[in-house]
Amino acid sequence: QVQLVESGGGLVQAGGSLRLSCEASGSIFRLNFMGWSRQAPGEQRELVASITNGGNTNYADSVKGRFTISRDNAKNTVYLQMNSLKPEDTAVYYCLAEVTTTTRATALYWGQGTQVTVSS
Repeated sequence: QVQLVESGGGLVQAGGSLRLSCEASGSIFRLNFMGWSRQAPGEQRELVASITNGGNTNYADSVKGRFTISRDNAKNTVYLQMNSLKPEDTAVYYCLAEVTTTTRATALYWGQGTQVTVSS
């Protein structure tokens, strides 16, 4: 079993910053790509940012230049630094990770989500 636990969400004013963290634990052989997705009320889930185990990153156009994804492989943790936040960034943010477990099975895992609210 693999668990992803997010932290760092909350309420912030427009223009402010937040840093999300997500730690993976359990029967992990290898963490492949990791990322953050978000879902606003009434909207489809959107992949915001992703990072490979080699450090290559990819961002949604809506967050380029404002959000930065990083990972600490020694801690099995991925981060999302969010700057210049806008009200439209308000959503539940989910951590995701493609994990190869100790049984060599590979699957996509999701965290439980953390709320980010940006007030205008």
